[in-house]
Amino acid sequence: SEAGGRPEENGHRDKRLKRAVGEEDAEEQNKKTPKRKIVLLMAYSGKGYHGMQRNVGSSQFKTIEDDLVSALVQSGCIPENHGEDMKKMSFQRCARTDKGVSAAGQIVSLKVRLIDDILEKINNHLPSHIRILGLKRVTGGFNSKNKCDARTYSYMLPTLAFAHKDQDVQEDAYRLDRETLERVNRLLGCYKGTHNFHNFTSQKGPRDPSAKRYIMEMSCGEPFLRGSLEFAVIRVKGQSFMMHQIRKMIGLVIAIVKGYAAESILQRSWGEEKVDVPKAPGLGLVLERVHFEKYNRRFGNDGLHQPLEWAEEEEKIAAFKEQHIYPTIIHTEREEKSMVNWLNTLSIHDFNSSAVGVQADDKHSK
Repeated sequence: SEAGGRPEENGHRDKRLKRAVGEEDAEEQNKKTPKRKIVLLMAYSGKGYHGMQRNVGSSQFKTIEDDLVSALVQSGCIPENHGEDMKKMSFQRCARTDKGVSAAGQIVSLKVRLIDDILEKINNHLPSHIRILGLKRVTGGFNSKNKCDARTYSYMLPTLAFAHKDQDVQEDAYRLDRETLERVNRLLGCYKGTHNFHNFTSQKGPRDPSAKRYIMEMSCGEPFLRGSLEFAVIRVKGQSFMMHQIRKMIGLVIAIVKGYAAESILQRSWGEEKVDVPKAPGLGLVLERVHFEKYNRRFGNDGLHQPLEWAEEEEKIAAFKEQHIYPTIIHTEREEKSMVNWLNTLSIHDFNSSAVGVQADDKHSK
């Protein structure tokens, strides 16, 4: 019909006009679009990546941020040169996850152009195992690392990790009993409060004030089956964590429960003495969420900014974990047996060495 034809004609003309304007003025338009400070809520499966943090100039080790920055540039949120120098967009990650570690609630802060359909456009340029699940505007001086009050991690592991070393267990047949779970939780509870965790990272000396860390909560949940293999999830909330700290905290509890180390090693490990603390595999570790209580109290209800809470995104977070994080952990554990292989190395650790012995070893190695 004639009535139906006119808009079509106009549509064609409009498209031609838009294309011409777009080609000439796209760059000019981008320069005029003001940048705004935002936070992005990220979820990713860390398998195959060398951690979160980008190493500009090192393409050999791929990181989560490599893929994120590429998507930000391709979607038009940031100019290309900002990808080379991340300071130009005031980029800051909340937590620097290690190699192979996943996240369900990572937060990054940065300045971007707030283009239309921004989340959809960024996600279109990301692989399916990395998703941006939410975006919020924040204050101009916001820094996701400095403003974060606490971080919550989970660690998913097969419960056979808690079977005593003298117990002959079949992987698929092992089930965690109530008594052992209670003991695990009693030991994990010992970490609560402030302790000197210099033995739980390779980067700090016993008198380094920054080795003192505050743990708010730590416990192991009820076991559950995935196929024929039984798993459990340990959750830990702390102000901040050092490199490998959580994996070593869990590794030491496993060593105690399995009968390789005495319970007294926990107290020893917080003293100045050097203690041999085993590091559990990175596979099961997931950054669950980051907390901004102080920021929310000050700016969350000021009428200009939204509180950094993600209740509306909870369903998407849960769906991502079920689709990308848990299956990867379970499949990799079955295929590569990272926990089982690591458990076999516990016997070579020296859990009884004295401070004197370690000092002598140190001098010898120097």
